[in-house]
Amino acid sequence: MSSIAILVELARVGTSGGHIKCWERFAESAARLTGHVDGVPGGRPPDLTVYFLGDRERVETLAPHVRFVMLRPVLGSGALTSAVGAEDVTDLAPYHPRLAALLPRHDVWHLTHGFAYATTAAHLAGRVRHRPRLVASVHTDVPALIGVYTRYLAERRLPAGERAPVRTLAGLTARHAEQWMRRRRDRLLRGCDLVLSPTAAGRAELAGDLGADRVRPLRRGLDHERFRPRPGARDRLVREHGVPADRPLVVFAGRLDDSKGLPLLTDSLRLLRGRGRRAHLVLAGAGAEEDAVRATLGSDATLLGPLPQERLAEVYAGCDVFAFPSRTETVGNVVAEAMASGLAVVLPDGAATTGWLAEPGTDGIVVGRDDAEDWADALCGLVDHPRRLAAVRRAAATTSQERHPSWDRVLAEDLLPAWFPAAASGAPRAPRAA
Repeated sequence: MSSIAILVELARVGTSGGHIKCWERFAESAARLTGHVDGVPGGRPPDLTVYFLGDRERVETLAPHVRFVMLRPVLGSGALTSAVGAEDVTDLAPYHPRLAALLPRHDVWHLTHGFAYATTAAHLAGRVRHRPRLVASVHTDVPALIGVYTRYLAERRLPAGERAPVRTLAGLTARHAEQWMRRRRDRLLRGCDLVLSPTAAGRAELAGDLGADRVRPLRRGLDHERFRPRPGARDRLVREHGVPADRPLVVFAGRLDDSKGLPLLTDSLRLLRGRGRRAHLVLAGAGAEEDAVRATLGSDATLLGPLPQERLAEVYAGCDVFAFPSRTETVGNVVAEAMASGLAVVLPDGAATTGWLAEPGTDGIVVGRDDAEDWADALCGLVDHPRRLAAVRRAAATTSQERHPSWDRVLAEDLLPAWFPAAASGAPRAPRAA
C-alpha cells in the first residue's frame, strides 16, 4: 500500500480555517475510497496520514487507511500573537524530531506550509535510504500574512509614544518579514518534485522559477450537502443572535484583520449607513479589527466569533450577501460555500476569488477598486434592488451546482496523479537531480 504524509503545521481545532478544513475534506474523501482505485500503484486505496499540530500527541482514525496525527510543536508561535490572538498557531522550530522519526515510513511527503514540518521534510529527504516523492501545494499567500501580522505585533509591542514613528517602524519590520518568508518559501518549493497551485496566475509565476513540468493545478472542492440554501435559517439567526429581521444581512467569514480587507468592508458599511441604508453586517471569525468594527458600526454589526463548519453553513443560509474584500486568498473556499448557500457574493476585481464566478456581474459582483465608496456602491446595487439581489443569488447557486467540483472529484483528478505520476502515465518516475 502506497503511503502519503500530508504536513500541515497548523493547530487543528473545531473552528480552524480553510487550510485545515481543506485537508480534513480531502481526508474524508480518501476514507471513502474502497475497492480498486485507478492511478494508484496496485489499485489499492492509498494509506494517508495528515499531520497537524496539537496540544498533545494523538491519533484520530477516519478509516483503516486514513488518519489524522497531532504532534506537539517544538517552538509554538502561540506566544507571538497580536491583538486578540486570532492568527494561526504554527511551529517555528527549524526541525521537528518526532516528525522526523515518523516520516521515513511514507513514500510521498506533501508539504503545505513553510515552517517546522516542511523544513524537517526538506532536511530529511536526501538523507533517507529511499528518497520520497516531494510534493508541495500553495494554499494562501503566507508571506503576505506574515507581513500583516508582523505589523500588528510590532504596533502592539513597541513602546507607547508618537504613533506615526511607531507605524513607520512597524511597516518596515513587516516588509522585511514578508520578504524573508517569500525567500524561505521559494527555497522549499525548489526542492520539490512537483508544486500544486490553484490559480493560473500562481502556476505561471511558479513555472518561471521551477519550470512548467514541475507545476500542476490543485483545485478546491465543495461539500454541496453541507453548504446549501436552508429554509428557516434566517429565522434561526434572528432568534439565536438577535440580528434584525427587517434588514438585508451582509456576512463576512474569516480572520477579522487587514489581510482580509475587513477595514475596507467596515468603512463601506459605515458609508452605506450614511446614505440611509440600514444593512446589517454579520461577522464569523476573530481578529485584530474586532474593536474597530464595534466602534464604527455599533449595533449595525453582529460578531459571532469563530464558528464550526455546520454552524457557519447555517449562518450563510440565513444571510443575503457575502462581501469578501480579501486579496490574500489563493482560492477562498468561503466564496464557494457562500455561493452554494444561495448568497450574492461581492469580490474585488482581480482577486483569485473571482475564479469561482462563471459570469461576473450575473452570478457575483466584482468591485473595481479597493475604495470604500465603490464597495458601498456595489452593496447599494444589491440591497436597493431586491429583484437584482434575488437574480444574483439564484445565478450563484446555479453556478455552484453546475461548475464547482466535489472534494472526491478533486482528490481523484488532481491529487492522486500528483502523488503517483508513474502509475498515471504508465512510465517509471525518473529520479530528480540533486
